[in-house]
Amino acid sequence: MADPKKLTTYSRFSGCGAKLGPGVLDKALCGLTQVKRPEVLADFTGSEDAGVYKISDDTALVQTIDFFPPIVDEPALFGAIAAANSLSDIYAMGGRPVSAVNVLCYPEEDLPIEHLRKIMEGAMEVLDEAETSLMGGHSVNDRELKFGFSVNGLIHPDKIIRNNTPRPGDALVLTKALGTGAINTALRAEMASETSVRAAEKSMRTLNRRASELLHKYGANAATDITGFGLGGHAAEMALDTLCCLEIDIASLPVLPEAEEYIAMGLVPAGSFKNREFRLRRIINPDAVSREKMDLFFDPQTSGGLFISLPSDRAADFIEELGSETAAVIGRVTEGDGRIRLNA
Repeated sequence: MADPKKLTTYSRFSGCGAKLGPGVLDKALCGLTQVKRPEVLADFTGSEDAGVYKISDDTALVQTIDFFPPIVDEPALFGAIAAANSLSDIYAMGGRPVSAVNVLCYPEEDLPIEHLRKIMEGAMEVLDEAETSLMGGHSVNDRELKFGFSVNGLIHPDKIIRNNTPRPGDALVLTKALGTGAINTALRAEMASETSVRAAEKSMRTLNRRASELLHKYGANAATDITGFGLGGHAAEMALDTLCCLEIDIASLPVLPEAEEYIAMGLVPAGSFKNREFRLRRIINPDAVSREKMDLFFDPQTSGGLFISLPSDRAADFIEELGSETAAVIGRVTEGDGRIRLNA
């Protein structure tokens, strides 16, 4: 029997988030169509963070869902991280989350019900922080624990911040440090330090709410949150089908403590390889950086930060008002052909 004290025992997956690889999703969704409706302002066809449905001239509904197996063993912390992660897509589009519905798979024969209570308590704490109401949920008895939320948000139809509308001359800002995938991989191998684990937990637990609230104030032209596809995957989506080039300064990337050391030791989540395989062709000069730096660039994140394209003369003020120790300008937008250039 699995150890009831370790939530991560109840997942067959390694790495972070356990998402299907981007290549698999691309094959599955390619060519799918649905009837066009004028009220649908964003759907699955645009690789957006969430769907948007227009309700009236001044209100639109933003919808998303995210759930995953445990990446930490403390039940309340797992619930808190899952909630923060589920809310993030709403924040990335500049929306305000208002309600959530729980999605739960739980091995009731193996895990004590007290664990579920603690998971829910941790999640409720984050939902309360986000001023988002829990409306209900759906649960099934499953051998593998999975937990998350479907979230609804509100936004003005004219104020949607999309993920693929950067402008030449913009600065590129990342609001959280990278490396949660590598640290979680090291944790599973029982090789992660207390310092790196606590830093990753704090980062994943932190809402993107404040950064989202500043998007409109500082004139953000595009934004997305960094999750399972890594910074490289989400940057590729931001540049795709544009006349822009995203220039990323690898040395400027904020990194969680010891994450690079774990990558150098070979503690690289499987998602990194899938992300790199699918999006490497979108990089103009992939040989410009080391293999380890490329693994970091594609490291799959759980509850990562916002990646934002905004006017360069406003980036410093944005970071100062955000008040985050990890937020940084990591590059710029230039004219191009929809690809990424890496600067060592």
